[in-house]
Amino acid sequence: MKDKAATPESYVERANVEALRAVFEKYASIEENGKRFMTDEDFVVKYLKLLPEENYNLETLSLLAGVIDMNKDDRISFSEFSAFESHLCYPDALYRTTFQLFDKNGGGSVSFTEFVDIMSKTTLHKKIPFNLEGSFVQLYFGKDKDNEVSYREFCQFLHEYHEKYSKYAFKAFDLDGDGFISAEEYCDIMFTIKSHLFTNKVKKVFHDFIIETEGTRLSYGYCTAFRAMLTNMEEMKKIYLQASNGSKTREISKDAFFNAAQKTSLATPLEIEILFDLSDKMHDSKTIIYSDLQNMAPEHYMKKVTKRLVDIKMVESPEDRTGFIEFLETAYRFFVGSLSGLLGAAFVYPVDLVKTRMMNQRINTELLSKKHAYNDTFDCFKKVWRYEGIQGLYRGLLLHLAYIAPEKAVKLATNDFIRDKIIEMNHGHISIWGELLAGACAGMSNVVFTNPLEIIKIRLQVAGTYSTLNTESALSVYKELGVAHLYKGAVACLLRDVPFSTIYFPAYAHIKPLFADDTGYNSPFSIFVAGALAGAPAASLVTPIDLIKTRLQVIRRPGQATYNGIFDCAHKIYTQEGIKAFWKGGVANKLRSSPQFGLTLVTYELIQRVFFVDFGGSKPTGSFREMSKGAANLASSSNPDHIGGYSVAKPIFVGMESKFGLFLPKFQHGS
Repeated sequence: MKDKAATPESYVERANVEALRAVFEKYASIEENGKRFMTDEDFVVKYLKLLPEENYNLETLSLLAGVIDMNKDDRISFSEFSAFESHLCYPDALYRTTFQLFDKNGGGSVSFTEFVDIMSKTTLHKKIPFNLEGSFVQLYFGKDKDNEVSYREFCQFLHEYHEKYSKYAFKAFDLDGDGFISAEEYCDIMFTIKSHLFTNKVKKVFHDFIIETEGTRLSYGYCTAFRAMLTNMEEMKKIYLQASNGSKTREISKDAFFNAAQKTSLATPLEIEILFDLSDKMHDSKTIIYSDLQNMAPEHYMKKVTKRLVDIKMVESPEDRTGFIEFLETAYRFFVGSLSGLLGAAFVYPVDLVKTRMMNQRINTELLSKKHAYNDTFDCFKKVWRYEGIQGLYRGLLLHLAYIAPEKAVKLATNDFIRDKIIEMNHGHISIWGELLAGACAGMSNVVFTNPLEIIKIRLQVAGTYSTLNTESALSVYKELGVAHLYKGAVACLLRDVPFSTIYFPAYAHIKPLFADDTGYNSPFSIFVAGALAGAPAASLVTPIDLIKTRLQVIRRPGQATYNGIFDCAHKIYTQEGIKAFWKGGVANKLRSSPQFGLTLVTYELIQRVFFVDFGGSKPTGSFREMSKGAANLASSSNPDHIGGYSVAKPIFVGMESKFGLFLPKFQHGS
C-alpha cells in the first residue's frame, strides 16, 4: 500500500505571503549572502515563546527547532518558515508536527533509534519509565528494531503507545499487585498522562469527586471506566441526542440514558454511572442536558464563524464576574436590543399600521367614507396607499421607533437576564417553567416602560381613518391625553404582552436548535426562520386581547360604542360584531409579528457576534461551531505576529505535550 495520502484541505486560512515575509524579517537575526535566516532561538524562544527567555534547555531548543528545520543546517530559511506555516493549516497538524519532531533526519520515516532518543528525554518517561524494548514496541519496529515507521503508521503507534502508558502506569503504582491504587496516585497518573482529557471544571472537582464516590483506594476497573468516559465524551453526546430525540435542552435521566446506550453499545454501565455522578457533582442535578456534557468534554472547542469587528474580553473567567460587570452586560444587551428593534420595526411598520386600522374598525362602517371602510387586510393596505400615499403608511413612524427601541431592548434584555439567573441558580439547567417565567417577566417589564408611547402611536395610526387632512401630532395627542391617561389600556396591554412573551421566547429557544447544522451553528437565515415561526402562534393567540387594547386606547368617534374596561369591551364586541371580530387584523398581526421578530432577533444576535464582548456570562446559542480539536486548544493566538497557521502553532506544541505525554524539559537544569 502507498504511504502517502492525498494532500489534505487547509483547515486554518493561510497567511498572506508578503505579511508572512514581513514577520519572518522581523525575527530573523542573521544574514548570509544577502539572505536572512532565523536561529533556533529566534523561532522557538522569541517568536513562538515555547521556552523561557533565559536558562532554557538547549537540547529541547534543538529538538523543537528541528520540527521546522528540514535541511538540518541549524538555521531556518523563509521557505522553511513558509512551508511549516502551510502544514499548520492542515487538520492533522498536531500529528504532522509530532511526526517531524521524531523524524530528526528528515527522511520521511521514524526509526527505533529516533523514537527512543526523543521519548527517553521526556519528563514522563523519566518519572514512569516505559519498557521501550517490550513486545508492544516490537510490533511496530520489529523484533530487531530495524523497521522504519511511516507517518500514517507512526500516528497510530503513538496513539496506542499513549493509551498503553496509562495501563503501564497503573501497574507501576500497584506494587502489591492487588488491582488497587490510591486516589492520589490515580490523580497523578491522570494529570500527568491524560491531562488533555480534563476541562478546568472537571479538574477542579476531580480529586474530591473520586474520594466522595469511591474512597481512597480505586480499582483498575473504575480507573479504566473513568478514563474511557472522558475519552469517549463525543460518544456520550451522541447517546444523549438519541435519548432526547435531537433536543439539546431536554432533561435526560440516567435510566433514559441507559436505554439509549444499550441500543448502540457505546458506553458501559459503569461509565454511565460515573458520568451522571460527575455531572451531579458539577451541576447539582440528577439529570443531564447537552451543555453538561460540553462542560465535561475535553476534546472540543467552539469555533467562531462570524468575523468580529470588535473582540473585547471583560473578564478572564466566569468566576471573575462582579455586579458591575453584570450591569454592563445588561446595558450592552439593552443597547443591542434597541438597534435590533429599530430595524425590525421600521421594516414592518406599514403592516403594523394596517393591523391597527383593522382592529379599530367597528361593524358600523356606514359612518366611514368608502375610502376608509376596509373589507380586509389587503384592502386596507391598498386604500391607505391610494388615498393617503406612502406617508400614510408611515404615519407615526418616528414615535413608533422611539417607542419600539426601548420596548424591544427591555423585552430582550429582561428575558436574557432572567434566563441567566435561573440557569446560574440551577447550575446550567433551565426547565420549561423557568423559560416561561423569563418570558413573562420580559412581557411585564415591557408594559411598564412602553405603554405611554404605544397609546400615542396607536392614536396617530388611526388618525387618517376619518380624515386624510388630519394634522394630529405626537405632541397634540399627548396634550389631549394628559399624564393621567398615558396608561389607559395598560391592563389589556399587560394581558397581551405577558402571554405573547411567555409563548414566544420559550418557543424560539426550542425551535432555533432545530434549524442549526450538525455543529450546532445557526446561520442568520435559520435565526430569522426560527424567530418568524415562533412569532406566528404567539401573535395569533394574543390577537383578541390586542384588539381589545386597541379599542380602549383609540379615541371614540361619534356613533361608536363606549367601552368601560376590558370585560365591557369584550362583551360589546361579541354582541355587536360577533366572535370573528376578535380576530380582525389577525392576518396583519401575523404578517407583522413574524418577520419583525425574525429580523429583530437576527440583528440582535449578529450584532453580538460581530461586536463581541465577553462578560463571562452566556452567549446566544448557535453562535459557534462545536468542533473536535484533539488536545490542542485551537483558539487563535493573541500575538499579532502569529498569522495564518502560526495562530495555532503554540497550541499545537502544547497538544504534543498533553495528548502524547511529550513533555520536554524547559530549563537547562530542569527535569
